[in-house]
Amino acid sequence: MNEMTGKWLGWIGIILAIIGFFYAPVWMGGSAVILGLICLATPKKGLAWWTIILGVIACIIPFFR
Repeated sequence: MNEMTGKWLGWIGIILAIIGFFYAPVWMGGSAVILGLICLATPKKGLAWWTIILGVIACIIPFFR
């Protein structure tokens, strides 16, 4: 994959993770983690790790409510 594809996948994953903080955290957070893992195959490693971290946090939030 090229750099532009990685950038778009990363930003879409971050948006899904942020939406996951407010609505359907397991589904949105899980989707963000998957997009982050796919994004790791691109040169945008930092963006991929941020996407994964935010997705995991969104998935964990419901367990503390």
